[in-house]
Amino acid sequence: MWKIKERVRDVQLQKAKQHLLTYTVGGSQLVRHVKEGRIHQPLDHFNQQDIGTFPQKFFVNEAYWQHPDGPVFLFIGGEGPIFESDLLGGHHVEMAEKHRALLLTLEHRFYGDSINSDGLETENLAYLSSQQALTDLAVFHQYISQTFNLSRRNTWISFGGSYSGALSAWFRGKFPHLVYGAVASSAPVEAKLDFSAYNNIVGLSLTNEAVGGSEKCLASVQEAFAAVEGALMGGNASQLAKDFGCCQIPKDLNDQIELMENLADIVMGTVQYNEEGVLMSINELCSVMTNDSGTYVEQTEAYSRLVKLAQIYHSMSEEPCLDISHEKTLKDLMNTTLHSGRNPERQWTYQTCTEFGFYQTCEDLTCPFSGMLTLQTSTKLCPMLFGISQHSLPAHITFTNTYYGGIGAQTHRVLYVNGGLDPWKELSVVQARTEEGQTQVVFIEDTAHCADMMRSDVTERHSLKKARQDIENHVASWLKMAAQEKTE
Repeated sequence: MWKIKERVRDVQLQKAKQHLLTYTVGGSQLVRHVKEGRIHQPLDHFNQQDIGTFPQKFFVNEAYWQHPDGPVFLFIGGEGPIFESDLLGGHHVEMAEKHRALLLTLEHRFYGDSINSDGLETENLAYLSSQQALTDLAVFHQYISQTFNLSRRNTWISFGGSYSGALSAWFRGKFPHLVYGAVASSAPVEAKLDFSAYNNIVGLSLTNEAVGGSEKCLASVQEAFAAVEGALMGGNASQLAKDFGCCQIPKDLNDQIELMENLADIVMGTVQYNEEGVLMSINELCSVMTNDSGTYVEQTEAYSRLVKLAQIYHSMSEEPCLDISHEKTLKDLMNTTLHSGRNPERQWTYQTCTEFGFYQTCEDLTCPFSGMLTLQTSTKLCPMLFGISQHSLPAHITFTNTYYGGIGAQTHRVLYVNGGLDPWKELSVVQARTEEGQTQVVFIEDTAHCADMMRSDVTERHSLKKARQDIENHVASWLKMAAQEKTE
């Protein structure tokens, strides 16, 4: 999914740039209000004997801030680089303008530019964890408070999506004296070793008629993947490579699994980012995978439709062919040179091994893809890349859920926002616990991953518009509550 995630980010950046060309504040272009900085953070917050540091990048946008008492909106960086556009567009920026907030974003340690030259070496990845990242946020809070002469009159609200959404919730949970409220969009706060439910939700979303899905669509996808698997078992790897435009013939099992993962990623990415203007939508995918007659397609036709789907997808990318070399994947993951830090796959793989799991397997009957995508296939990277035993992984997952509380965490003033199509909702909080306003939720039936975080669009679904208003109401109520507490 990394190539798809990068494409999502690239398209979002391009849209943000186009929007900013016409947007000004006080007569000057908004982009000029964003300032970049560095803070030197301890490599290990939990060992006072370790004096090592690393440079951590941040951006500040004062364009809307009501000095000196206006609120502070912290947009938390996740598993990738931060950009100026993180403080120039998006729902949190729209709310900052409304509430006259100071806007901040801090890059996650060991991603983007926030890494030492030897940071990707396996022994140094020991300093990469969500616990260290949260403490980075606490130190950054202190630094910003001193730099801008902030006080208890400035109410901090944190925002994040996906992994950074979980960090937003956890920051509020672990440092409640620093951040008054947290918005956690599509936040997987429950670590899970075998995340088979991900592909179960992908299958269900393909049947959702409200977004253009159907039972026929799911059946056609299942038939197509069965046909690909049958062709591999039947020794037709050369024809498969030709049909799907592969750079190599998938002769050995590892390359065959890479092919299956690449094809599955097209469907998974379509569901995860449905209607976000990046890939095809579910409606468009199902139009390719089904016929107009209303009948179920045969396996050979389903296979041809999957070939066409892959061609459409790869025509959107700049790659000349579909790279299915497992050897190249391993080589890329083992690359510890700093320029590869912009590709965050090595770091994130490390965090899946040490903290989260999140392995999207396909071993149960609900999965629409291939049974070749197993937990064993996913977890074998941990010992190969980092010397982390596969047997140790369940204990790492248990520790994460014990440390943060999983979906049962008793944290006040955290707003969990999830989309009904998004597979990650399975590891997030989707039901409110109302005792003393403890856990609040916004559930958007027909949207996908982090859709609420984008800049408002006149063409978006009514449910998404309503959800944004609900989020705004929660944030406004927190700011009002904080103001009342300060006057008492």
